[in-house]
Amino acid sequence: MTIGKRVFDILLCLWLLLWLGLPILVISILILVREGRPIFYRSERMRTPDQGFTLWKFRTMHAAPENGGVSGGDKQDRITHFGQFLRRRRLDELPQLWNILKGDMSFVGPRPPLRQYVDQFPELYSQVLKSRPGVTGIATVFFHGREERLLAQCKSAAETDRVYARRCIPAKARLDMIYQRHYSICMDVRLIWLTMARTFRRGSPSIK
Repeated sequence: MTIGKRVFDILLCLWLLLWLGLPILVISILILVREGRPIFYRSERMRTPDQGFTLWKFRTMHAAPENGGVSGGDKQDRITHFGQFLRRRRLDELPQLWNILKGDMSFVGPRPPLRQYVDQFPELYSQVLKSRPGVTGIATVFFHGREERLLAQCKSAAETDRVYARRCIPAKARLDMIYQRHYSICMDVRLIWLTMARTFRRGSPSIK
């Protein structure tokens, strides 16, 4: 990550917290009142091929003992009514501002992968994770709709994992590498703008 990108992330994050601090508090209270604890969903993701971190999101599903892996059709019945609303507007990802401030993530970059997929595709992620993982990116903007449709058809965790590994990871990696080769602050600004425009125009669910 360049110094300019890091400064951009910190300044934008601090500015957003001025405006979003109250909404974050309100959402936290609503989850606590409507669904109970825990308020947040925490998941290990990979910052580099060998360095993990804890990614924070608002909880959008009923708690379950086993909650690993990406979200597919097999998990749809666990999403709460309020969670559906948060996902449509990507409000469940607001706690990731903390991850950005800590330096675990950037605003723009490849979505941080689960350790199991980094272990499964070490050569691929050794290239992809040369970029700091992000909240959004080229793959988020241009592939998420297709990924959502593919995974929504899966009826089991095993099928979700198989489809994600075979059909989603390679496609997203190709897009992430395009970003890596052509990165600029202007590109980051454009991708953030496109993410906001598509989210509020279509209410696309967030990515796990």
